[in-house]
This record gives sequence, structure tokens and C-alpha cells, in this order.
Amino acid sequence: MTAGWTRLDLAGKPADAFIPASPRFALLFLHDHAGPSPALTPALTALLTELRLACVAPMGGACWWVDRVWPPFDANITPERFLLEQVVPWLESEWKLGLRAIAGIGMGGQAALRLGFRHPDRFPIVTSLDGALDFHEWHGRGTALDTQYESRERARQDTAILHIEPSRWPAHISFACSPTSEWYRGNDRLAEKLTAYGISHAADLDSITPLEARLAPMLHFLANGLERESRRLM
Repeated sequence: MTAGWTRLDLAGKPADAFIPASPRFALLFLHDHAGPSPALTPALTALLTELRLACVAPMGGACWWVDRVWPPFDANITPERFLLEQVVPWLESEWKLGLRAIAGIGMGGQAALRLGFRHPDRFPIVTSLDGALDFHEWHGRGTALDTQYESRERARQDTAILHIEPSRWPAHISFACSPTSEWYRGNDRLAEKLTAYGISHAADLDSITPLEARLAPMLHFLANGLERESRRLM
């Protein structure tokens, strides 16, 4: 684990947390299907330090962060409800930093966007890297999705794109996906739909760069969005 991170117990589940000196805002970070924790990424830690963003990253295994029970995660509460009912209240009571952003990679990237579209008032700033937006394509491959959804079609109906409402959305939306990624088409469709609805967003779907190189644009987008929202609410 990179220096500065702490392993926490949140309602009986592990989470990694990072608090820089004089933090300004909070970030909820959701990991990919195969991990790893952001605590293992020195480049991300450096950016959090530079931008004074506190970060909490719950460890959910291959849960997809959806509103469907997956017993290896929890037999009673869904991953999404855990985030909304346990993690977010903990952030608010422990850190008291007001505004928060949500970000993720892969499995976590689609979840960040999905949660933002479903709860834009709670997550006004969202961003995703290589978001697994078409996760229904993995139904039938032996992942948690096989037990969380009865069919590939039911999974498709619960993807982030189908939770967009043209009357309400996060104030700041950003996502990036390499053209060589298996998740590219879903991200491209998202950009098309947001454009059709006239929803402001930032999308980088052309860069073929290592994932780590795209962390800086993602974190700066979040920090700028948080700063603008903070000034707006003054």
C-alpha cells in the first residue's frame, strides 16, 4: 500500500482511505472488476496530495456496484445500497467536507456514471476511465452478473446509459476510453446519447495512452468541478 493510505472497516467491509494535508473535498473511488485498490497506485496518491482531495475506496470484489444482491459481497444489502447508506454517510459524518465527487475505473467507472445518473444531487461530479458500460456483454461468462440478473437483457436494462434522464443529470460529467478497449463502443454510445440530449460532458475517446497517464486529467476535472460547485453554492 502506498504511504498515506489507511485500511478501514466500514460497516464490516474493508475500505482504503487517504487524507492529504488540509483536504478541500472528498472523492469516492470505485475499483475495477479485478481491482486493484487505488492505494497501490503512487501516481493517483500524488495527484490526491497535489489537489488536496481526501479519498475513500471501498473494496467490493467483483460486485459490479449495482443495486442487486451478490452473497459474496453481502447476503442482505446490495453494493449500491451499501455505498449510499453506509459509505456516503460515513464520508459526511467523519470528514465533513461537504461536496463530493465519484470516480472509477472499468467496473467502477460504469458504476460512478450509473450512480451519478441515478442520484445527481448526491453526486454532482462524476468521472470514469474505461467504464464497463456494456457490462451486459459479460452476462453468461461466470461472473457475479450471472446471479445478479436473470438474463443478458435484464442486465442491459440496468446499464448506466439507460439511467440517463434528460431532465436531471450530474452537473459535471467526464469519461475517457481508449479506442482499443473492449468497452469503447459503450462509451461512444454514451457520448452520442448525452450529445443528443444536450447534456454537457467531457469525453476523451481518441487517446491511446496508458491508463495511469489519464489519471491526471480525470482528477483535475474532478477538482475543477468541485471548486465550481463550491463557489456556486456560496
